[in-house]
Amino acid sequence: MLHWKRMIFPVKFKKITYVFFISISIIVIYFRLHFKNVVDNVITDIEVNKNKSNEVKSQKCLRDVIKYILLWINPKNRQEENVDRSLYSFSRRNCAWNNCYLTVERQLISDFSQYSVILFKGADIEYIQNSLDLPKNRYPNQKYVFVSEDLAAPYTTCGRQWDGFFNWTWTYKLDSDLIWNSFVIRDVNGTIIGPKQNMNWIKLRDMKPIDSKFIMNLRSKTKIAAWFTSNCRTQSLREMFVNELQKYLDEYNLQIDIYGKCGNHRCPKVLMKRCLKMVEREYYFYLAFENTLSEDYVTNIILHALNHNAVPVVLGGANYTRFMPDGAYLNALEYGPEKLARRMFEIMQNLSLYQKFFRWKQHYSYHAHDEAPETDNYCRLCALVNNRKEFNTFSLKKNFTNWWTPKGKCLKD
Repeated sequence: MLHWKRMIFPVKFKKITYVFFISISIIVIYFRLHFKNVVDNVITDIEVNKNKSNEVKSQKCLRDVIKYILLWINPKNRQEENVDRSLYSFSRRNCAWNNCYLTVERQLISDFSQYSVILFKGADIEYIQNSLDLPKNRYPNQKYVFVSEDLAAPYTTCGRQWDGFFNWTWTYKLDSDLIWNSFVIRDVNGTIIGPKQNMNWIKLRDMKPIDSKFIMNLRSKTKIAAWFTSNCRTQSLREMFVNELQKYLDEYNLQIDIYGKCGNHRCPKVLMKRCLKMVEREYYFYLAFENTLSEDYVTNIILHALNHNAVPVVLGGANYTRFMPDGAYLNALEYGPEKLARRMFEIMQNLSLYQKFFRWKQHYSYHAHDEAPETDNYCRLCALVNNRKEFNTFSLKKNFTNWWTPKGKCLKD
């Protein structure tokens, strides 16, 4: 009997011990989980408060360094402005300096002296000139900037009221304080080298020949030239030049294909990439004719040719050696319609001659200005505004009228 009890007791003891340890384990796990939740909540609260504190500090710092830029325009045109003006847009562009805030709202901040820059658009110069709609007060810590990405001819200035008015110029002209680029040129290392007034191009004879694969791709071309345009009456009279050019091309049984409102072919903007691929595949030349003859005015239409393996035939008022190396293009004004037609025909008939027009591709590349933050026009504006040395340097455009206004082109006073 005793032996039986001795045998039973260990069994009972083991069961009790087992239950005890299970219970203790459950309790420990419960408290650990509970404690972890409490700790996590505390840590979360700390992090939230910390983040809120940092956010507040960050916002305060941002307000302290923000650069307000006011676009001074005709109030009637305010709704037509489609430029991204928010602080976010500079961040979205990945600008190195993104603390600029561009606005058309003159009452955005009550203290007008807090605007770092006032931009005056060339398109609104006539309105401002006639209405005398100008800021009531001018502050020494502000820069007045004349800005025009478009040509000078329609937006001319007369008299001398603008001389000594602007601190900076931001236009397509290559001697502007800040150049409004339609495109940029890079060398083989990716370094930005232009456009600029003095370019040091590699001589055509020193350029590397293009490879056989590229030459083979050129063999698919069958048509003489394409022209994309919807502006049929221009200051440059390019439409008249094209008509004359076509007359002489008729002698060679060649036809310029005109796409857009001014021609019989269509290429909607939504299909532009596909159309440019067609240019690359089928056309020897592309007519990059500007709508006005103005110094340094070369728009990004030239990229339609340069980046799609067609030789650009240019017409404009620019010195094109600032934009392309010799042997990369034909200048319509240097040839005239008759000689140009003959030259285009000769080149079209000679593949070895034609392929030499693409040697530049071994050394240079062309890019849209907004392809990279470092070349984006608005990013460069913000960077200039944040350049203390440049911003604090006194500058005034004393001969602005002569610099900007083409000779013989003047608005009425």
